[in-house]
Amino acid sequence: MTTQPEQVLEDNLVIQLKGLGYAYVVLKDEQALLANLKSQLEKHNEVTITDTEFEKTLNHLNKGNLFERAKTLRDKVQYTKDNGDSAYIEFINQEHWCQNQFQVTQQVTMQGAYKNRYDVTILVNGLPLVQIELKRRGLELKEAFNQTNRYHRHSYGASHGLFLYIQLFVISNGVNTKYYANNPHQSFKQTFYWSDRENKVITQLEQFTKIFLEPCHVSKMITRYTVLNEAQKMLMILRPYQYYASEAIIERVKTTAKNGYIWHTTGSGKTLTSFKASQLLVKQPQVYKVVFVVDRKDLDYQTTKEFNSFSKGSIDGTDNTQALVKQLGDDTKLIVTTIQKLNTAISKPGYLSRMEKLKDKRIVFIFDECHRSQFGETHNRIKAFFNNHQLFGFTGTPIFADNAIKNELGKRTTKELFDDCLHKYVITDAIKDENVLKFSVEYVGRYKQKEDSNNNIDIKVEDIDTKELLESPDRLNKITDYILQNHDKKTHGRTFTGMFCVSSVDTLIKYYELFKAKKLAGEHRLRIATIFSYGANEDDKDANGFIPDPELEIDDNAPINKHTREKLDEFITDYNAMYGTKFSTKDSQSFYNYYNDIAKKVKNKEVDILLVVDMFLTGFDSKPLNTLYVDKNLKYHGLIQAYSRTNRILNEQKSQGNIVVFRNLKAATDEAITLFSNKDAIDVIIMQPIEDYVAQFNKGVEELYAITPTVDSVNYLEHEEDELSFVKAFRELLRIKNILTTFADFSFDSLGMTEQTFNDYRSKYLDLYDKVKTDNSVEKVSILNDVDFELELIHRDEINVLYILKLLAKLKYGTTEEQAQQRKAILDLLTGEIQLRSKKELIEKFIIENLPLIEDVDEIPAAFDAFVNDEKRKALVDLCKQEGLVPEKLNDIIGNYLFTERKPLRDDVFDILIEKPKLLERKPVVERVIDKVLKFIDTYINGMPESETIV
Repeated sequence: MTTQPEQVLEDNLVIQLKGLGYAYVVLKDEQALLANLKSQLEKHNEVTITDTEFEKTLNHLNKGNLFERAKTLRDKVQYTKDNGDSAYIEFINQEHWCQNQFQVTQQVTMQGAYKNRYDVTILVNGLPLVQIELKRRGLELKEAFNQTNRYHRHSYGASHGLFLYIQLFVISNGVNTKYYANNPHQSFKQTFYWSDRENKVITQLEQFTKIFLEPCHVSKMITRYTVLNEAQKMLMILRPYQYYASEAIIERVKTTAKNGYIWHTTGSGKTLTSFKASQLLVKQPQVYKVVFVVDRKDLDYQTTKEFNSFSKGSIDGTDNTQALVKQLGDDTKLIVTTIQKLNTAISKPGYLSRMEKLKDKRIVFIFDECHRSQFGETHNRIKAFFNNHQLFGFTGTPIFADNAIKNELGKRTTKELFDDCLHKYVITDAIKDENVLKFSVEYVGRYKQKEDSNNNIDIKVEDIDTKELLESPDRLNKITDYILQNHDKKTHGRTFTGMFCVSSVDTLIKYYELFKAKKLAGEHRLRIATIFSYGANEDDKDANGFIPDPELEIDDNAPINKHTREKLDEFITDYNAMYGTKFSTKDSQSFYNYYNDIAKKVKNKEVDILLVVDMFLTGFDSKPLNTLYVDKNLKYHGLIQAYSRTNRILNEQKSQGNIVVFRNLKAATDEAITLFSNKDAIDVIIMQPIEDYVAQFNKGVEELYAITPTVDSVNYLEHEEDELSFVKAFRELLRIKNILTTFADFSFDSLGMTEQTFNDYRSKYLDLYDKVKTDNSVEKVSILNDVDFELELIHRDEINVLYILKLLAKLKYGTTEEQAQQRKAILDLLTGEIQLRSKKELIEKFIIENLPLIEDVDEIPAAFDAFVNDEKRKALVDLCKQEGLVPEKLNDIIGNYLFTERKPLRDDVFDILIEKPKLLERKPVVERVIDKVLKFIDTYINGMPESETIV
């Protein structure tokens, strides 16, 4: 049987959609699209719209960017009718989402920078809200994803920009089908499979269409389960497990008075789920308030901020108990507070007179990470005080009989506190769906390693070892050296960041001082920071797996550990010197501000390693954090919580969370995985050993050689299909090498390809990328156009312009032959490094024209700087002359780009043109100028050492 052509797939899909109740309509171009929009809006609103009135409606629709149009879609527009009356038009019915007009069309053609034809479009009330792009069976799904991004650049915004109203995309090759929100800046990692309630993935297009694209369901996903993220100005859509959890909570509230809990693994997006559930609950007429309860001040602040990012102003964070009591009595529908404030509100006599009025109100309490705060007396107090309450808990690591904590109330499980589990999505589900990463766990110390293993360092790791031995200066020094030697490997040249959790504050102080001394001695340049509680000196003693939550609201009058506080102030002084801040422990607010600043800097990759005892091991999310060093006893939920700091999805380069363990935690790791999934899950959750990836790489080398036996043979590939085969084969090697390089034992010596040969093939790979991405003549026809080259896998921080300048110095010495070899090595580097390719001609010109005239090698950096500035000025003058630009205004645009890193706006670029092009010529001219400006920045500014101003 031949491969199913794309057209057959498309036609079958349209037939199925018609069977589901969609009206089929032929719309070949924008004119037909507009005529249909008018008639559908009339039908939906049960009105007649004149041409003049429709023109006003179109003007309203054609305003703002994609995010602003998503808001317009959800609003009613007021307009003045021809007879002077005021009227409203609704674009989509959000309350009764099935009561909309549903149509399907195919092959709509739009003319923008290029002419594009879209596969299948679902229209709701005449607006294109769902776009489906198909590839024939056997092709990569990512190609359809890249195609939608290309359409964003080329035609979605053309003319009236109706395709900017797309809310979600569906991409499929028949066998695999995914959906995602319309956000052109997201990665392929943010595309999702749909699944059933038991998390069984639905991949086939036919089954997906039957369930997900059923008119009522897809309309429900748009109107109820698409989130407009205010902070990032982008659309987000819930994943299936988030949808089922939200629906389960709403159904529970509508039909029963029972409690319940949601078990969704750490890192799977519980905040978004709880927000959406809360947002929908406050709309239920029987619900008086929704109170979202967290157990620490930092989470209070963090959760309030996250909730407000999803819907600006939706949350009023309660700064104190007085504010909480006030909000419980006023018209605030959704409240975020801490368990401590809630306990005070229902316990202190001063608040009881006002609180008594609320006892019979229908209040829904939602507890974040419910296992951390709900096992004390407060839980019983809440249940006893409120007569008409419902409690819902979210947790990534529930408490079962095996890991239940014992206190004065006895051992209690999550089920005993919250009744039934309403929905479950465990770590194996999330890894299978690629919603979180696997863990690569390396045990370092006296283990039965290979004899030559870099992990076989002489430190004690057995759990029977004494505190004195575990904290001995020799052991701590060896561990510190190991981290310094391997941190760049683990974090891909500090593209990512790390955290180091240790057993006690005393041990942390010793480690910090070791890192500091070695930095002063010139042994490393890592930015080390730390934070810990100075009110107590927590040791490694919890037997139940809980990571204690250090109290951030420290009582300034309470007894403190003076030595600990002085040390922390000393370390904060180092932090202030490094970042130009002014924090201290003088009071709890300053300490809290320090906490927030450190959290922000870790998320922004401004801290290389954060040293902690307990803080940040639970409830802290940072996508760039990929490595956790562990010198602390962890077990059960504490272990999973700590490990999970590293498992957030980011991009292709972040292929796993790295866990480096200096204790004997193998059995504890296996126990924890078994408890929260099952015994067979260990191989699913933990990465394979290095030997397996070496074997995979060597197999990939054989497949590459079958396509291109030599590096030069890439030049002679006759057909694009052959080039595509080479790209895919070498890309697979890049992916495996990306994993391999994080292992301490990685070396090219064990691989079936030398490092030089690998780099040579990489240059050819980049040549093909350049050919496709820079040749506009192949824009519409090249099969390589939508292939993802995954260039982030090629980035290497250590190869930069400063590194090249050091190599240039070597060109001044040696024989003619040695100089020729060095020059070739430099040019090969410039060809093979993605961040330097744009500078190849520039650096080569410097080598030919300027380098021979320099006598002192110490003058090379200054000479190169002067050369670049001179070339930069000439290039800027040429650019202004070629395109007719105002130099001063161009300088402003470049400066704004360097500050915001956002592509220049078309209107801003149009403004710098001396002669304004005609309307039809405007877009291609502006796009050409933008491309040239970005190329100028890439060549002369990005990655260059600090130098003069632009003009």
